[in-house]
Amino acid sequence: MSRLCPMAALAAALLCSPSARAEILAMANYESKPPEALKAFKHPVAGQTRQEGIAIIDVNPASPNYKKIVETVPLPPDLVAHHIFYNRDSTKAYVTSLGKSELGVIDTMKRPFTIKQVAVPDCKIGEDIVFSADNMRWFLTCLGSANVIMGDAVKDVPTQTIALPHPYPHGIGIHGGIDRILVTNTVRGSDLGDAGEMITAIEASTGKVLESYKVSSKPSPSGEAPVEVVFVPGTNPPVAYVANMYGGTLWTATWNAAKKGFSVAQAFDFGLVKAGVPLELYVVSKDGRPDQLHVTTAKPGHLHVFDISQDAGKPKLLKSIATAEGAHHVAYTKDGRFAYVQNSLLNLPGMNDGSITLIVLNKGEAVDSIDTLKDQGFAPNCIVLLPAWNDMAGH
Repeated sequence: MSRLCPMAALAAALLCSPSARAEILAMANYESKPPEALKAFKHPVAGQTRQEGIAIIDVNPASPNYKKIVETVPLPPDLVAHHIFYNRDSTKAYVTSLGKSELGVIDTMKRPFTIKQVAVPDCKIGEDIVFSADNMRWFLTCLGSANVIMGDAVKDVPTQTIALPHPYPHGIGIHGGIDRILVTNTVRGSDLGDAGEMITAIEASTGKVLESYKVSSKPSPSGEAPVEVVFVPGTNPPVAYVANMYGGTLWTATWNAAKKGFSVAQAFDFGLVKAGVPLELYVVSKDGRPDQLHVTTAKPGHLHVFDISQDAGKPKLLKSIATAEGAHHVAYTKDGRFAYVQNSLLNLPGMNDGSITLIVLNKGEAVDSIDTLKDQGFAPNCIVLLPAWNDMAGH
C-alpha cells in the first residue's frame, strides 16, 4: 500500500518504547476465498478448496515475528465460523457459526488453544453474543431462527429460547443497569434480502420481549437493515448506537426512565462522506469516560472516528481513516496505541480484501497492511487481540 507510512520509520520509533520487540497476538478466524476471487492473485495460493481455521498472528510492528502466524486452530470446512466474542473476564472466547447450530468455546487460559462445540439446536445462523454483568448468562442472536438463545455461561448450555416479533436478529447489546437487551432486525441469511428496520427490547432478567422501535424516517418497508447495536458505557441516561447497514446511517436509542422505553433518532448519515455499509461499533474511553465512537464502513472501507466526549448521544465526526474494502471488525490494544481493522464482509465480492489494516490511534493514520492471510488466499472474518492485549472497546 504505497500511500502508507514506511514501516521502517514506524518500527524505529517503537523501538524506544519499553514494549519494543514484545509480541502482540491477535486471534483471527478465516476462510478460503472463492475461486473467482483467487483468480486475482498473481501467484499460486492455498484455498482453492474450502478451508477454515483460527490463526494467532503476531501483530506488533516492532516484533521480530511481526505478521507471522504462531499458532493455528483448525476448524471444519463447513462450520462457517463468523464472530469471536469474549466473556466478561476474557477467560473464554466464543465463536459463532453461520453453517451449523453450534457455538464454539475456547478456554483462553490454556495453550495451545482448542475449541469445544456446544449444540444450540434452536439456533440457525448464529451471529452475535453478549453476557450478563455477572458473567453467568449469555445471549446469542440467531439470524435464521428469528430468536435469541439464553445460555448458562458457566456450563455453556442453552437454557431458554426467546422468540422475537421481527425476523433476522443480528446485533445485540445489553445494559444491566436498566435490565434491557436491544436486538436488531437485519436481513435474510440466504440472500441478504428482505431488509428489516426495527430494534427490539427484551427484559434481560426474564427474557420477556417488550417493545420494538423503528430506526428509520422513511416509509415502511424502509430497507434500512439495522445490523449492530452497542451501549455506550457509563452514560446517564443510557444511550445505545445502531448501525443501519443498507440505510447508511447511524442512530441512537436513548433510555427514557419515565416511560421505561427508548427514544430513537438519526445521528449521522454516512452518505455525507461517501461511505456505505456501516457495520461495527466501538466505544473508546479516556480516563474511564466514553471519548470516541468508532464505526467501520465496508464500502470502500473506512474507520470513522467520532467525538462523543461532550454528549454521548451526539457524535461529531473527527476523521475517516481509509483501510481496505470490506472494513469490518476492529481490535484495540489496551494501551491505546493501535487498532487493527479486519477487511472482509462475508467474503462478498467487492468487500473481501482479506487484509488487516494497522492504525496508529494517536496519529489517526493507517500505517501498514498485514496481508498474512490474504497472501495465502484466505479472508479473515473477525479479529480480536488475545486477552493480555485486548481492549473490549465497549463490548
